Amino acid sequence: MPHRAPWWQMASVKFSSKMDSKVLRRLKAHAQQEGRTLSSVLSSAAAEYLERAALRPPFRRAATEVIEDHAELLERLAR
Repeated sequence: MPHRAPWWQMASVKFSSKMDSKVLRRLKAHAQQEGRTLSSVLSSAAAEYLERAALRPPFRRAATEVIEDHAELLERLAR
């Protein structure tokens, strides 16, 4: 199995984007308070977002299955 470097050691790619100015100011202040670069804060936030997004479809499928399997019981509990 090939060794894969952690995300923070992978090659960085410069890109451009737009963001609400208030959010950007808050992000910069947060990065400064943490002693980090804005780039590292944005990379961490994006990685966390993608991890959470990957969990949503399986969670929704499981929740739908539970609701469908126990619809009668949930209806009685709602009364």
